[in-house]
Amino acid sequence: MPTQTIVPNIWCNRTAEEAARLYADALPDTTWSVAARYPTDDLPDFQRDFAGLPVTVDVVVGDYRFTLVNADDHFAPNSSISFLLNFDPAAFGGEDAARARLEQTWAALADGEPLLPLGEYPHSKRYGWLRDRFGMTWQLMLTDPAGDPRPFLTPLLMFSGAAQNRARAAIDAYTALFSDSAVGALVPYPAASGPADAGAVMFADFQLDGQWLAAMDAGAPVDAPFTCGVSLEVRCPDQAEIDRLWDGLSAVPEAEACGWLADEFGVSWQIVPADLGPLLDRPGGYQRLMTMKKIVIADF
Repeated sequence: MPTQTIVPNIWCNRTAEEAARLYADALPDTTWSVAARYPTDDLPDFQRDFAGLPVTVDVVVGDYRFTLVNADDHFAPNSSISFLLNFDPAAFGGEDAARARLEQTWAALADGEPLLPLGEYPHSKRYGWLRDRFGMTWQLMLTDPAGDPRPFLTPLLMFSGAAQNRARAAIDAYTALFSDSAVGALVPYPAASGPADAGAVMFADFQLDGQWLAAMDAGAPVDAPFTCGVSLEVRCPDQAEIDRLWDGLSAVPEAEACGWLADEFGVSWQIVPADLGPLLDRPGGYQRLMTMKKIVIADF
């Protein structure tokens, strides 16, 4: 597997460690660790209560990483970006074992809110969509082993509200911007379905920097706008790549802060150097980050 350069980040309301423990218990082959802590002094007033607490917690599922951002209640995840979990019988020792592991994961996460009940659907013999108690949404699917192999965990972007019917435009824009990119499956709606136009994206998956993501246009009335509740962090090797991706993605100037931006579809991205941790560890590094919009490595 290529080096993971795109890392989903989930905004947590002071619950990053608690959420990490849940995910490590619920998901197969999963570990977690505190990646960074808030400084103990020189924090801005609004962050002083976080002194010494974790800033980020890394969760690793197999060889796939996502990050929990320990913050306040300013943002929260919603169903605009969910995690699709593919329980492939070929990877779990047969259909019975894959189904059993799916059921176990569902039970561990299901103290939140079911969005689509666990059951049989046209696209899968066992599928369900739920929101866990921290607000993150998960789609669990028993995969057809005859299909092309896909990762166990894939971020899935749902385009609704102001972004409705723009999934294909987003896929085209992202695959044109990122290297090592391609479109995989693409299933259109054969006829209009709720707010989705005929020909809109019922489901598609695609690769950016060799990593799989998925997308869909909402097929039922829902308004779940993309927010900072779930963002996509891109770890860049140098300033030139930061500049290129920033210029190619940023479309909302007022959303630019500390390396964060929003694109034309509303999706939040963090465009950061791959070695951001050591930069923040330099004297005053964290404070410098707080003053930046786009990250300029030389300013550290």
